[in-house]
Amino acid sequence: MALRHETVYEDDPESLRIPAYAHTFEGFWRWVDSDAFPVAGRIDFLGGEIEADMSPEDGYTHGALKVEVVRTLGSLIIDTDLGDVQADSTRFRSPFAAVTTEPDVITIFRESVESGLVRLVPSRRRKGEASVLAFEGAVDLIVEIVSNSSVGKDLKRLPPFYARAGVCELWLLDARKPDIRFDVLTLEDGAYAPVAPDGDGWRHSPRLGRAFRLQRFHQPPFPWRYRLEHRVA
Repeated sequence: MALRHETVYEDDPESLRIPAYAHTFEGFWRWVDSDAFPVAGRIDFLGGEIEADMSPEDGYTHGALKVEVVRTLGSLIIDTDLGDVQADSTRFRSPFAAVTTEPDVITIFRESVESGLVRLVPSRRRKGEASVLAFEGAVDLIVEIVSNSSVGKDLKRLPPFYARAGVCELWLLDARKPDIRFDVLTLEDGAYAPVAPDGDGWRHSPRLGRAFRLQRFHQPPFPWRYRLEHRVA
């Protein structure tokens, strides 16, 4: 029998078609781990709602900023063998919170995996030890970078799901305006509490045990360069 589909974008019926079975967490995950799942775009499941963003990332308010975050966290986490940092096409999921997303950046400590707080979810379709499709559970840090097409989701709808899933810390970055937004949110009693910056703009990350400050500057011929500074808190 042919699958029933729901068209997401009425102005472009061929842009994305979602199988009818994907409107439950289990069904959505079956779709993710199949050949039918799109290779481009970002498609998230939030408590029964499917949110699709097929827009390309802006190179200098999104892409360049993500590169700097990955570069800095990689030096702190991967180079010191504390854990791993993943970006792009790496999924987070929590059956308990009924959410699965594709964050901009995920940081996972080795100790979180070894203690069972975080589980590496293998692909059923792609066999092999390295076929990890998602990280499940109380991951240590998720970073979301706001784009024009994701404002409401990143700033309002995602945080309660991440908090319910037990994500220890959430960073929200927005470089679309003259003043950069850099929020560090830490999980307290099941909800996120913002960490206030000090007088010099440093924000303490309880999970990483360091203070961070995000700087942006012009460096022709490129529009923007970013520097995620860090120091011992």
